[in-house]
Amino acid sequence: MAQYDVVIIGGGPAGYNAAIRAGQLGLRVAVVELGQTLGGACLNVGCMPSKALLHASEMYDAAKTEFATLGIDVSPKLNLPQMMKQKAESLGALTKGIEFLFKKNKVDWVKGAGKLAGPGRVEITAADGAVQTLEAANVVIATGSEPAGLPGVNVDQKRIVDSTGALSLTEVPKSLIVIGAGIIGLELGSVWRRLGAEVTVVEFLDRITPGMDGETAKAFQRSLTKQGMIFKLGSKVTGATADKKGVSLTVEPVAGGAAETLKADYVLLAIGRRPFTDKLGLDSVGITPDKRGFIDTDHWRTSAPGVWAIGDVTHGPMLAHKAEEEAVACIETIAGKAGHVNYGIIPSVVYTSPEVAWVGRTEEELKEQGVAYKSGKFPFSANSRAKINHETEGFVKVLADATTDEVLGVHMIGPQVGEMIGEYCVAMEFKAASEDVARTCHPHPTRSEALRQAAMGVEGWTMQA
Repeated sequence: MAQYDVVIIGGGPAGYNAAIRAGQLGLRVAVVELGQTLGGACLNVGCMPSKALLHASEMYDAAKTEFATLGIDVSPKLNLPQMMKQKAESLGALTKGIEFLFKKNKVDWVKGAGKLAGPGRVEITAADGAVQTLEAANVVIATGSEPAGLPGVNVDQKRIVDSTGALSLTEVPKSLIVIGAGIIGLELGSVWRRLGAEVTVVEFLDRITPGMDGETAKAFQRSLTKQGMIFKLGSKVTGATADKKGVSLTVEPVAGGAAETLKADYVLLAIGRRPFTDKLGLDSVGITPDKRGFIDTDHWRTSAPGVWAIGDVTHGPMLAHKAEEEAVACIETIAGKAGHVNYGIIPSVVYTSPEVAWVGRTEEELKEQGVAYKSGKFPFSANSRAKINHETEGFVKVLADATTDEVLGVHMIGPQVGEMIGEYCVAMEFKAASEDVARTCHPHPTRSEALRQAAMGVEGWTMQA
């Protein structure tokens, strides 16, 4: 029976980053992964393939709508099979990269379905049915999550798809209904809208993107509506019937009223994700997940000695970078170091066009908590680089403590803001004041100057608007 310092169940962002860090620290480590490739849902059927299609569809749309303005005359033709092929090639390179990093850091990859089989034991069943058991001083559960279901909507990956199926459609739908106005639904909906689909988004709440700053969410919805997306908010889906030609969806107002039937070529169910904690043998070590499937932890320790949990199976945002932070902190704690995650400074990004990014608290949260704050706001329409690039939609908003000027939250909608939010993550990690950013030189002309101008606005001395 092979013995390890750490055995990690799951090879996604939480698992593979934990394994690499364990290898770096000299721990003997193995990763148990059922899939044919490493990287988990994020790399194989989530974050990365969706970004490949977002980028490709944006290029296609730009060729159709913007190139002529720039003096480039083209007549683009969509080649969907090639678009999917280049996506697959990119993903293949990334998964091979993780395998290389495993070899570099002496991480063993044990292929199969893993589950706990009592304290310090992990049982693995391979694809051919062979069973082996590993012993470990520490077991880390990093099995990630899967798309959440909805009663009355049966995902068949043909006409009714989840996020996995929506990444591999073989044709552009004439019409697509997205159930759920969260990040995943809006990103994938925007892909297929740019490629030619009429997209309708049905959302239970009376707003899109719950958790996003209210003003930013409203601006985001206006932008998507202007692009052609149709929103039916405050609506609940009660049933779906699919045949070879399409889907009929029954929708009712949440507030009460007459039901209606919507028809579309395809339906994408994107109401969120649920932790993958079934069939892990948790009862063999006395762990009971909550009713939603999440595992309670205290600094990544579960209630069972020597068993840890990180990533989407734990409470908090289901984000790959949150999983990575927990992976490093968990392994460093196991190794006797001071592992730490600042949960107040985990950024979120919606990779649509325009992008939306935020970190820290929203205005609604600050008001609810009774925190006095000041705000500074700067529009991209006044940013020279954004104007030159014809990317003037959106703004940057900085929220700072009214007394200390410490930055409490930052909310952006605009061009490539996902690449810029990191500046404020660093600033907030060091408890910077808005004045610290306002008095830091930024290169000109860049879109990043909007971050500085918004910080200037906190004290009322914005100079370029």
